[in-house]
Amino acid sequence: MKNFCFANDTIIEAEKASIHPMDIGLIRGYGIFDFFRTFNYRPLFLNDYLDRFIRSAEKTHLSLTLNKEELRSIIHELIAKNDLEAGGIRMVLTGGVSENHFSPTKGSLFIFCEDLDFPAKEKYEKGVKLLALEHVRAIADIKTTNYALPVWHSATWKKEGAEDVIYHLNNIISESSRSNIFIVKDGQISTPDKHILHGITRKRVLELAPDTEIRQITLSELLEADEVFMTSTTKKILPVTSINEFKIGKGNPGPRTKKLLTAFEAMEQKSSV
Repeated sequence: MKNFCFANDTIIEAEKASIHPMDIGLIRGYGIFDFFRTFNYRPLFLNDYLDRFIRSAEKTHLSLTLNKEELRSIIHELIAKNDLEAGGIRMVLTGGVSENHFSPTKGSLFIFCEDLDFPAKEKYEKGVKLLALEHVRAIADIKTTNYALPVWHSATWKKEGAEDVIYHLNNIISESSRSNIFIVKDGQISTPDKHILHGITRKRVLELAPDTEIRQITLSELLEADEVFMTSTTKKILPVTSINEFKIGKGNPGPRTKKLLTAFEAMEQKSSV
């Protein structure tokens, strides 16, 4: 974590930030967050992330007293104070301290700057493994702080040598615990339409590949795909080459995945200018 953060209406040294122990963000796991990256000291796709954060606050009945331009100003000030050329920025809005210890009230807003490491180069060259898990994330279109299941389950997937999970229910896939999922079959790209977070990297991929089908995808289709990849802020576009013990396609990152990653990185360069 970098030296300075925004906490409860002011920029302070990060180590001095605190939260009330009865905040329902802590005792109930009720809060929202968002996370984005900087590149050449510029926050990438900031408008999209701020819009989603503001929308999430409204949907979860959380009080966000700062508007979009005020948030933007604070973020740029933090980038400068922390000399954050390339790193991560995390925004967190908690549920607050309420009389019944349950209902949302005025919460605390935190904005932290962080160091950031991408997956190892080898993972982009060889792809990663996912474990299929029967689950649908609650209020999936909101980036909540409730990650109890994946944090608990991560010990299992790490033991199995997997990068993450792929959620499915009634044979329909949705997303990974922290990423969106795409498949490629006979050159056609598809991505799930329901029970997902509308990721910002996903949005960029849809711009780069406008012919992508947004639809229900079965678990069987996933396993029989020629290529599979996952998208997120911290992974960009990461190839998936096995699900459980099933090999995807030829077991190597495919041409569409590689082409999209190159195009996405070029988009990042352009956006940072």
